[in-house]
Amino acid sequence: MDKHRRQHEPDLLQAALTAVQLPGLQWEVVEREPGGQATRGDAVLCLRFDGRELRYVAELKRGLRRATLGAALHQLANHGEQGLLVADYVTPPMADELRRRGVQFIDAAGNAWLTQPPLHVWVKGERPREALAPPTQGGRAFQATGLQVLFALLCRPAAVDLPYREIAALAGVAHGTVGWVMTELPQLGFVATLRKGRRLIDAERLLKRWVDAYPQRLRPKLLLGRYDTRKLDWVEAIDATRYGLLLGGEPAAARLTQHLRPGTATFYGNKVEPNLLTDQRLQPDRNGNVEVLRRFWNFEGETPGMVPHLLVYADLLAIGDARCLEIAGEMHAGIAAGFA
Repeated sequence: MDKHRRQHEPDLLQAALTAVQLPGLQWEVVEREPGGQATRGDAVLCLRFDGRELRYVAELKRGLRRATLGAALHQLANHGEQGLLVADYVTPPMADELRRRGVQFIDAAGNAWLTQPPLHVWVKGERPREALAPPTQGGRAFQATGLQVLFALLCRPAAVDLPYREIAALAGVAHGTVGWVMTELPQLGFVATLRKGRRLIDAERLLKRWVDAYPQRLRPKLLLGRYDTRKLDWVEAIDATRYGLLLGGEPAAARLTQHLRPGTATFYGNKVEPNLLTDQRLQPDRNGNVEVLRRFWNFEGETPGMVPHLLVYADLLAIGDARCLEIAGEMHAGIAAGFA
C-alpha cells in the first residue's frame, strides 16, 4: 500500500465505521487491500448483529460526485451484493441516487444504506461532523499534467523504460513533469526497476486510480466547446478526421461494440473546426450533448479515427449511466489484457 493511502484512506475507513455505530451493529476490518488487486476492493469488512455476520468488500471514495460516480459503480459491480461504498460524505441527492441504483454505502457523516436481509439501514441528511485528513490522489502524479503521463504509460506500458524526453513527447508534457512523475511512481508501488530496466507494475490498480482522478483533475481542463443538437444520428457515420478530430465517448463505443446508441457525442482534437458546427447545425450550449475536448497525447490509438480505447472506457465511466457502464464493463477486459 503506498504511503498516501496509509496516511489518508484508513482515516476515511475508520471515520465511516465510527460514524455508523448504530445500536446492535459491530464492525470489524478483516483485511485492507486484499491480495493487492484492484478487483479485490480496498478493504474487507465484517458486520455483526443479532448473532449474524455479514461480509462486505469496500471501495473507498473521497469527494464523490456525479462525474466520478460511474467509476465507483463500475468498481463496486465486481463485488456483487457484498459491495459497499465508503465515502467521506454522501449528499442527500446522491444518497437517493445510490439507493435507486442498489448501491449500499456508509459515510463519515453517519449516512448509510445497508440492505442485506434481514438487515435494513437507511440514514440520510446527516452533515459532516468534523474534517477528515485532506484528500490526496497520490501527489503530483495525479494532478492534471501527471495524469497525462500516466495515460501514456497505461496505453503504452513498455514506454515506462523509454528516456524521459520520449515519454514527455508521448504525453504532451514538459520533460520536467516526467521527472517528478517517474520519481513518485516507484514510491506509490507502480514502477519497479529490474535488471532489464523499468517496468510498470500493478497496472490495474493504477488504471483504477487514473479513471477516478481523470474526470476531476484533467478532463474539465480539456473542454474546447460544448454544443447542442436535436438529433445525434449523424455521429454513427461521421468521419471526424475531416474536421481534424478523433471520435471518443459513446460514438466510439458504439462503433467498437455495435450495440450502443449514443446519447452524447465526444470528440478530441486541437480546435473546434467551424465546418463541424455548420455541417451538423450545432449551437453553443453549456449543457449540450456534443462536446469537443483538447487532445492531450501524441500517439496513435488502436482504431483509426478514434481516441485510445482506454480513453473511451474512461469517458463511458464519467457519463455513468447504466448503458455506458455495461459497455465499459465489456471493454475492461481488453484494456487489462494490454497490461500483461
